Amino acid sequence: MGAIEPRQGPILRIFQVQAMPGRATELLAKFRTTSAAVVDGHIGNQGYFFGQGVDGETDKLVFVSLWADIDAVKRRFGETWQNSYLPEGYEDLIANHVLLHIDATEGWHADVESSDPVESSQSTSA
Repeated sequence: MGAIEPRQGPILRIFQVQAMPGRATELLAKFRTTSAAVVDGHIGNQGYFFGQGVDGETDKLVFVSLWADIDAVKRRFGETWQNSYLPEGYEDLIANHVLLHIDATEGWHADVESSDPVESSQSTSA
């Protein structure tokens, strides 16, 4: 079986991290500035978001960038596009990490302009 090539996109580039003990807040601050600058404004980048785990997993973080297609990812990160790009100073904050590229061609929906999430969850609960 050969590798399946991603189709049209969008492509999610997901950087999943376990922060070193006590360093999650510092890493989130770097996501807000340094990581954002790595992707923001580059050809094919359609946005990014980042966040932190909940309910006892606050040392788990993600930085996700949204790309038009896999070619845009390759243009930005070059021949090493399948490797994590760690700006200076990140190594001291990260215990381990995983980089994923997800082809969202077949399933993509975002409704960021929807109503209040509290009202939505109350109206849909049984």
